[in-house]
Amino acid sequence: MTASVLIGAVFGLGLYVLVRALVPSKRSPVATVAQIDALRARGASYGSASDRAAKDAGNSRFGTVRSRVGRRVADLYLQQGWEQRSLRADLAVLDRSWESFLATKVLLGAAGLVFGPMVFVIVWTIGLGSGPVIPIWLALVFAGVFFMLPDLEVRKDAAEKRRDLRRVIGAYLDLVAMNLAGGRGLPEALMAAAEVSDGWALRKVRNCLADARITGTSQWSALGRLGEELGVEELKDLSASLALVADDGAKVRESLASRAETMRHRELAEIEGSAGEKSQSMLVAQLLLCAGFLVFLIFPAAMRVFQV
Repeated sequence: MTASVLIGAVFGLGLYVLVRALVPSKRSPVATVAQIDALRARGASYGSASDRAAKDAGNSRFGTVRSRVGRRVADLYLQQGWEQRSLRADLAVLDRSWESFLATKVLLGAAGLVFGPMVFVIVWTIGLGSGPVIPIWLALVFAGVFFMLPDLEVRKDAAEKRRDLRRVIGAYLDLVAMNLAGGRGLPEALMAAAEVSDGWALRKVRNCLADARITGTSQWSALGRLGEELGVEELKDLSASLALVADDGAKVRESLASRAETMRHRELAEIEGSAGEKSQSMLVAQLLLCAGFLVFLIFPAAMRVFQV
């Protein structure tokens, strides 16, 4: 009887969380005005996340529900002051919206809250467990694991994409130095080097430089803001160095060439380190295979000796 009550309570809690997430309550005018002021204070980089969420949501009913849940959770994060800057930078690198990411986390957590008792029902049917507290712990554990899965995926994908971005930036700096050596000014060299390719990395740089030209800000300041938004330290360092030597063409060329060479050496060191880790893992796998083969050979003889 107690186990049935606890399982029913966990299921009811999961359904209540889903209903509260899908059916939002009315918001007071004071809270709405406070949210608008907070969004203005955060700047345009955070405000554009809702546009990306509407684009990702699509026209399906599930997309509408997901967008609604994402906005509700994003409002909660905004009210509590949870900025999560590193996670926002990872999402910006992957060109994903903050609201859809939060909606995915909440929906997966709710699914884990219901999935835990289902696992207990299967285990209880087999006859491996009958404790009344087990479904509650399973629900909490699965909810926490499912809630954290999107973070792990985003951080892994963002790390791989940042490596590609750093590789492109190193080639981009060489192109800028070549344009400067050809007699172009720094703004023209930055834009001309960004127009060489239509890849996602140079496209972001090109859009950043175009926005800086429209708004009247310096292009190196725009590159610094882009590096802060994407979490790429190389762009922020490049912005600082260009701001110091922007008036001297020779120093700019030397600075860009040395920075590109440093990035290439760093990339080569990372590749060598990754290759060394893979070779070590292969060596460990081979040793384990040899140990298993030796056990397979020695086990029959050892059994005969011990039986004697």
